Amino acid sequence: MAEGHEHDPACAVAHGEAPGDVGDRTLVAVFASPVADHLLRFGGELGYRCLLLEPDAERAATAAHDSAAVVTAPPADLDGTADVVVTDHHRSDLGVVLRDLLTRDVRWIGVLGNPRHPGPHVRLLTELGVPAEEIARVHRPVGLNIGSRTPAEIAVATLAGLIADRNGRPGGFSF
Repeated sequence: MAEGHEHDPACAVAHGEAPGDVGDRTLVAVFASPVADHLLRFGGELGYRCLLLEPDAERAATAAHDSAAVVTAPPADLDGTADVVVTDHHRSDLGVVLRDLLTRDVRWIGVLGNPRHPGPHVRLLTELGVPAEEIARVHRPVGLNIGSRTPAEIAVATLAGLIADRNGRPGGFSF
């Protein structure tokens, strides 16, 4: 340690001298997609227990993932440790999947999409009879505004936003 430098536990974690305590965290990527692939890979590195929820059985059968179990329905054990990210807002089963996820006591649910366009999930959930206060639990846009252009960048922005939210921080460069 440098002379005059106090021992800072955060420095020990950054230098690999101590494990970071991230607690129990589950990341559910909904719908097999390039963004889901990156979310699950990076999420595993960040200490999340990762799941890919792909309700289409044919797609699920070909969506084997090194970093995540693949399921076709929301697991019964999803709880307040779970962050759910819907990676495709164009899927015809979007409303039904979100409706089913909203019955779980998950910590956070978000749908990827351009914030300049209305999210189709609101109309779909309304048509399914989901109450407005439940629909309001669905975040859109998701992630930090870093100008993401690729699936990997979208995944990084999304995970950074989830970490900031979990830690009660605004994200960005405000400390």
